[in-house]
Amino acid sequence: MTHIDSSAVQIPTRVEGKFKASVVCWFLGLGGLVAWNSMLTIQDYYYELFPRYHPSRVLTLVYQPFAFGTMVVLAYYEATTDTRRRILYGYIIFFLSTLGLILIDLGTLGRGGIGDYIGICVFVAAFGVADACVQGGMVGDLSFMHPDFVQSFFAGLAASGALTSGLRLVTKAVFDKSDHGLRKGVILFLSLSTLFEFVCIFLYAYVFGKLPIVKHFRKKAALEGSKTVTSDLAAAGIHTEYNEKITDAKHERLSNKELLLENRDHAFNLWFIYALTLSIFPGFLYENTGEHQLGSWYAVVLVACYNVWDLIGRYVPLVESIRLESRKGLIVACVSRILLIPCFYFTAKYGDQGWMIMLVSILGLTNGYLTVCVLTVAPRGYTAPEQNALGNLLVVFLLGGIFAGVVLDWLWLINNASF
Repeated sequence: MTHIDSSAVQIPTRVEGKFKASVVCWFLGLGGLVAWNSMLTIQDYYYELFPRYHPSRVLTLVYQPFAFGTMVVLAYYEATTDTRRRILYGYIIFFLSTLGLILIDLGTLGRGGIGDYIGICVFVAAFGVADACVQGGMVGDLSFMHPDFVQSFFAGLAASGALTSGLRLVTKAVFDKSDHGLRKGVILFLSLSTLFEFVCIFLYAYVFGKLPIVKHFRKKAALEGSKTVTSDLAAAGIHTEYNEKITDAKHERLSNKELLLENRDHAFNLWFIYALTLSIFPGFLYENTGEHQLGSWYAVVLVACYNVWDLIGRYVPLVESIRLESRKGLIVACVSRILLIPCFYFTAKYGDQGWMIMLVSILGLTNGYLTVCVLTVAPRGYTAPEQNALGNLLVVFLLGGIFAGVVLDWLWLINNASF
């Protein structure tokens, strides 16, 4: 068996270009969820168009099976999947689908109707496919690079929520008093999201792969037997030397089943984090929190609070002294969030809006913090192909948790007279 020593490609002690790569990862994370977060943030508009169709719950339920199902297939074939093509396809689908939402609204003049609703559902399903392509591909790719890249990517995912919430508040305020103001704000809002997706296509295709530090990590991954980086190396101008070594290298690696058994606690943690979060956000916030002083602004403010604190939570692990790395500690922290369920129930029934805003902030903070802690700890100690495979597997459980949470969210409607 031909063995190629991966130490032949050394990452410099002073990691050159790390900050620039982290910034690009942040923007790629932003593009990875900005389209879907746009859908979540304009639900007040869709409730006006489709008041009887439970859009916050139905659209989320449409999105998740496509995201989860596509991710399962891609994770199974991750070892031979062209990561570059997969990620670019994802961003292109996001771009075209967001543009499609604008065209549907313009074509129907914002009148609503079942045909309009079905068209929106089709594009939401496309968002799910794109999410699996981008999120799974990027997490797998970044798992064998510097841990800060994973953190930056997930901070970008959260930033997409904070940014869309901020933009939604601005557009709602600007157009609130004008004729068809809500619709005008939504069209402007979706147009900006479409622009963000186009920028991400450019960043991944022409910038990220050519950064020196990214090329170093991909060369190292190639020498450890990874076939998923071949296309990226070729696009960066590295053809013959490493491609031949990829072909010759035959490294023993753990199977997906073995990786999953060794990391079943991390897989469970991610599943549970998102199952609990999505059982509350966003459906419960739109339909089960009652009427308060903020009126029509209440749900928009709650979503904004969640997104801002989710973003803050993803930066907290950068402080080494408060970063949670103990596997037992992570399990305890994740499972303890179950206490939020009765807190939300009783606050919605008896509490005022201040308490609800505080609870939503805690939900976002813990969601972001624990996600980053799990995904930066899990890949340690594995070779690049194993890290890529593990990253994909963990995203499967993350999306599976979201899917479970979306289904569980419907339980809040039991005994709800409006259902």
